[in-house]
Amino acid sequence: MNGKRDYYELLGVNRGAGEEEIKKAYRKLALKYHPDRNPGDKQSEEKFKEISEAYQVLTDAEKRAKYDQFGHAAFGDGGPFRGGFDFSSGFEDIFGDIFGEFFGTGSTRRRTRSRGEDLRYNLSLGFEEAVFGAEKKLKIPRHGLCDTCHGNGSKPGTAPKTCPTCRGKGQVSFQQGFFNVSRTCNQCRGQGSIISDPCVSCNGAGQVRKFHTLSVKIPAGVDTGSRLKLRGEGEGGASGGSPGDLYVVLQVEPHPLFIRDGLDIICEVPISFVQAALGSDIDVPTLEGKVKMKIPPGTQSGKVFRLKGKGVRDVQDYHQGDQHVRVVVETPTHLTPRQKELLKEFAALGGEDIHPLSKGFFDKVKQIFG
Repeated sequence: MNGKRDYYELLGVNRGAGEEEIKKAYRKLALKYHPDRNPGDKQSEEKFKEISEAYQVLTDAEKRAKYDQFGHAAFGDGGPFRGGFDFSSGFEDIFGDIFGEFFGTGSTRRRTRSRGEDLRYNLSLGFEEAVFGAEKKLKIPRHGLCDTCHGNGSKPGTAPKTCPTCRGKGQVSFQQGFFNVSRTCNQCRGQGSIISDPCVSCNGAGQVRKFHTLSVKIPAGVDTGSRLKLRGEGEGGASGGSPGDLYVVLQVEPHPLFIRDGLDIICEVPISFVQAALGSDIDVPTLEGKVKMKIPPGTQSGKVFRLKGKGVRDVQDYHQGDQHVRVVVETPTHLTPRQKELLKEFAALGGEDIHPLSKGFFDKVKQIFG
């Protein structure tokens, strides 16, 4: 009697399992028992051989049909692997995935292109620049092609030499159990060449840190924390990979007169006691210049007036905020004797006690404490 275990049992699937289910089961077991994860473990190596044999048979429609009918006897002594593995039927693909988990790159020999890093630039804007938009020149420090060696990393007059270990392929192959596996060459780090006489300007890197100048259009309506994305203006990618992006983060400087609240502008305007009492037309500063605003008679300090449409227009140009003007009544100081007499006379004519708050306060103190 043949001592081989049932292929379905080895992979832990039932006889009606589809190809994807078989692949999934095999991949899980192959990762567990692969010799690279169990160096020197003969039992794991034998287990790996068994599940690999089962996988090849059960994913080949013709072989599976014969196995279902005749069992292991369908393949004669030694089983289907006496002549070595047959990498048809997608067998190589799944091992490429497995090796990718072991080595981080898979069994392909192609060099991986990597995208360049994104960069961040903090840009300070004046208040009006943020409101109305502006065009700014930026100097961005990033890596660029070395002007001395023109990017090849070698001293002028010399050239990189083909790596003797991988012979210019960037990867080396070796036997791992039943398979030929490729991994990145340690000597040239996947470049395929070695720089024996490096450029003194870039130390063999082929790139140097330099400033890149570009013009950026700041749209009207931005505010502190707004972020502009400039595609492809970040660091360059490795091995021909696409460059990263540049993110410009905005910080708006404060204004001596205005405070911004979303799309609205808040402004405090001082007025005199006489203007508040009698009413007046005053000049009010706005983002677009001075405008006349009417102060009605009897206006109290702290009263807020709205100037419609005098705020900030949003970035999409859909809406515009208002300006809110808060008037602050100034108490006159440094009065002349005559001015003091007139104010006292004014208070007396109106029946006003010039110290109503303090009088009321001390009356309450007398009632409580006697």
